[in-house]
Amino acid sequence: MRIRSLGTRFAIPCVAIGLILSGCSADSGVTPGSATVGSTNDINPHDVADLREGGNLRLVLSAFPETFNYLQIDGGTNNTGDVIEPVLPSPYTSDAAGELAINHDYFTDIQLTGTDPQQVTYTINPKAVWSDGTPITWEDLRSQAAALSGRDPAFLVSSTSGFERVEKVERGVDDRQAIVTFAQPYAEWQGQFSPLYPKATTESAAAFNDRDRSGLAVSAGPFQVSDIDRTQSRITLSRNPSWWGATPKLDTITFSVLDSSAWLPAIQNNELDIAYMSGIENVTAAKQAPGVVLRRTPEPSWSHITFNGAPGSLLEDPQLRIAISKAIDRQGIVNAAQNGVVDDPKTLNNHIFVLGQKGYQDNSAPISFDPDAAAKMLDDLGWKLNGEVREKDGRRLELRDVMYQQDGWVQVAQIVQQNLAAVGVKLNIQTVPGTGLFKDVIDPGNFELAQFSWGGSVLPLTALPQIYAYDPNNLQGNKARIGTPELNALIERTMSELDPDKAIEMANQADQMIFAEGYSLPLYQASGTYAARENLANYGAFGLASADYTKVGFLK
Repeated sequence: MRIRSLGTRFAIPCVAIGLILSGCSADSGVTPGSATVGSTNDINPHDVADLREGGNLRLVLSAFPETFNYLQIDGGTNNTGDVIEPVLPSPYTSDAAGELAINHDYFTDIQLTGTDPQQVTYTINPKAVWSDGTPITWEDLRSQAAALSGRDPAFLVSSTSGFERVEKVERGVDDRQAIVTFAQPYAEWQGQFSPLYPKATTESAAAFNDRDRSGLAVSAGPFQVSDIDRTQSRITLSRNPSWWGATPKLDTITFSVLDSSAWLPAIQNNELDIAYMSGIENVTAAKQAPGVVLRRTPEPSWSHITFNGAPGSLLEDPQLRIAISKAIDRQGIVNAAQNGVVDDPKTLNNHIFVLGQKGYQDNSAPISFDPDAAAKMLDDLGWKLNGEVREKDGRRLELRDVMYQQDGWVQVAQIVQQNLAAVGVKLNIQTVPGTGLFKDVIDPGNFELAQFSWGGSVLPLTALPQIYAYDPNNLQGNKARIGTPELNALIERTMSELDPDKAIEMANQADQMIFAEGYSLPLYQASGTYAARENLANYGAFGLASADYTKVGFLK
């Protein structure tokens, strides 16, 4: 589930933001909200003095993490991200407006100390230790930078996170200071080392890929992983006895893996303390449950359809992808999905920025809904109708759409299926449980269309090299296997631009190229609607903010 913006981390694929479609919101008792990110959030803020000591925060996952190493290709998902956020260091926190501040639990100071070459100095909190008692030092940063540099392909990374631009990481005035020097400038350097792992996890490819496969070896947050019960599909976090910061109010945090259809019943039966609610029926039913309130803040997460354009694939031709895109009524999907939940449902028309975020502009003209134009393009490309389905060179234009096994995703796919049938394209719908969807299906490229969501952050440019740059030998987050040398070069220049306004302008130029390639169809961004226990404080719909797990708890 996507509880919050993950602050400065890179974009992560999510499976459970598909919304249950609804035709009518009459008499729901729910006032529609916005889907445009802003400067406020809804977390029931309280002074910690108002909270009772102890308690267990019950959260939900859509699937068991494939690995607890968020940096590894199998771990860069929202399920892993949710579990490790309370247990690992991050250099920055973000507030409701998306403004960054140094996370002083881990770093006393972080400064951009040079621009030619770019240099960043990290001064580590002298109290900061890993849960095994080992101090957090500059060597942890050096080792992680080397692992994510991309120089050794044996490290199967989710994203290089700009470390491919780092020339060296050196010891500063002592072991508690790291000086990072860049060979090339990196615009979003504040997103690096988030999260930070110990050097034991990153010092070799074998450790990086497998040390935290079955559990987290060490941690360094207010909580630590204390129990992993695969039989019950449950992960428990408990207070970290080595934690040096403010004592958490909670005793434990428990993650349960549940099918999305079970989230509403679990809220109604007081088995969860908070869960994302999708569609007006679910939102209405949750609002009516005793002791439950709605917490709502739009967040930088969005649903989309990604095409598989790998060399030799059915959709290798970008013009074919554009033709199919133009046949799909995105606004119709959004109207159906967010009716009654959002006051003015709008399509998301940018791959980098979300509505309300600085830099957002509509770049979607190449994929504007026009079924007549789509049919003509298909004809011109040689895909001729033979009965109800088009064919070319004896091959039928028959596509497989894969997605998380959730009603909302299926219903979106059914609309797409109807849209494509109208222009002679057959769509087959395949659902997959959350566990294995990426590792076994999407990452290997076993699809023509894939529906899932990206969870973004306050540093949106990081998505460009992670998702939209194309290197066939190092795909990172490029599930589509689509890209061009020209786009790669523009992404490189964008990520090297230290002037934020110029970087935004260049990012939009890149987005125009991404749309022209027929990379994917952005659908809608998440409304950020959660059902929560009314006595749960300092936790809820975070929007752009990060959570402070030392302040989360239940009212007295």
